[in-house]
Amino acid sequence: MRPLFIIARWLFIFCLPLLFIAGSIGLAFNSQWFYEYGFKKYDVDQTTGLAQSELSKVAAGLIAYFNSGDELIDLTVTKDGKPFPLFNQKEITHLKDVKDLFRFDYTVLLVTFLYALLYSAAMFFWRKESRQLAKEALYGAGLTLLLMVLLGIGVTLNFSQLWRLFHLLSFTNEFWMLDPTRDYLIMLVPEGFWLDAVIFVVLMVLVGALILGGAAWGHLKYSRQP
Repeated sequence: MRPLFIIARWLFIFCLPLLFIAGSIGLAFNSQWFYEYGFKKYDVDQTTGLAQSELSKVAAGLIAYFNSGDELIDLTVTKDGKPFPLFNQKEITHLKDVKDLFRFDYTVLLVTFLYALLYSAAMFFWRKESRQLAKEALYGAGLTLLLMVLLGIGVTLNFSQLWRLFHLLSFTNEFWMLDPTRDYLIMLVPEGFWLDAVIFVVLMVLVGALILGGAAWGHLKYSRQP
């Protein structure tokens, strides 16, 4: 049984970074205020010609679509007093691909959360090894911090290249190659918006890892050694 426990412990350690990252991504892109912050920062009302009220409608529509069972998005906005469908067929197809990525993120979040919860419960209540659990949580938090530092370095050195590489690895088509002069999707979320999104996710992951690491360290320091 010991090899199984060793495997289970390492799985717990490695699932913690995935849990923090998947959770932070889900939180960021389900926050309407984050979209609206980006729209204001990058003057999206100027580049799209859409009023702020319509941009808020767009943010709500994107969040609703990513969390719905709809295969394709159908979002109508008003510009110059006239309603029109915001996205063309290329953008609609790309958003479907993006939605698949969000579904994958939710799957990772659910699986890692359930595993971490069950493993923690088994260690705490069944095996009575709270200190060992704290050590593993500390290792997982440390691994998370290391990965975020590496990602931060990569983003600082060349975010554009990393962003392009992400698209090449994540999508099997070229629908993500949009024209910023006519495609509203890229006007709404330019590259700077995504850089801010990555920074926001990294910061949330760091906060979560520091809280977990601090709690684990405190338990190890103040609990009694059996």
